[in-house]
Amino acid sequence: MSKISGKTALVTGANRGMGKAYVEELLKLGVGKVIATARNPETLNELVANAGGRVVAEQLDVTNQKQIDALAAAHKDVSLLINNAGIAGFAGLIHAPDLDAARAEIETNYFGLLNVTRAFAPILAANGGGAIVNMASIASYVSFPVLGSYSASKAAVHSLTQGVRAELAAQGTLVVGVYPGPVDTDMAESFPVDKTPADVVVRNVLEAVEAGQEDVYPDPVAAEMHAGLMSNPKAVEKQTGEMLPG
Repeated sequence: MSKISGKTALVTGANRGMGKAYVEELLKLGVGKVIATARNPETLNELVANAGGRVVAEQLDVTNQKQIDALAAAHKDVSLLINNAGIAGFAGLIHAPDLDAARAEIETNYFGLLNVTRAFAPILAANGGGAIVNMASIASYVSFPVLGSYSASKAAVHSLTQGVRAELAAQGTLVVGVYPGPVDTDMAESFPVDKTPADVVVRNVLEAVEAGQEDVYPDPVAAEMHAGLMSNPKAVEKQTGEMLPG
């Protein structure tokens, strides 16, 4: 049975980049409805206008528990949760002027994702199990010092994904960890490396969801780095360690 066609999906951080691509690809794959969220729902107007009534825009700051609770109370039909919202401060761990970026990344990328997941896990159970997609990063496995605190937050997402997968296995929820390399979005605009288009990454992820695949390396850089990490992790660490902040 499809986890996408005819289902209701919730996408956090849906107004641009990967989130926008998720909404557009889900519609192409026949999703019944997408709950698209953003801190400013007006930024979702174009998606709503082009979706023929299949996209519902909602306000959500994933660090705001009251907004999370209100969203869960209003949408009891969700069976696919895509935890996409995230931020990157492009800060090192030692060279950052303070810990503001690190704290914001942990609050959004880790605690925000966890709180949304906790709110919707019982809803997924009531709807037959469904699936959760957590947008981690290849930086979950190896630190990029130029993104030191971001890498740490995504390492936490990787561990969270494994823990949630174990806890929700009994209710039949597929928990998918996604570990992309550089994706061609606004967030990675200043990162001087080859990037994969967001729609290509998203299509690969959604194919993996339908196939029941738990870990996804959805682009060439991610696949190559993961292979390197499996064969010689210290060499990959030394390579990414050359990408120093400022």
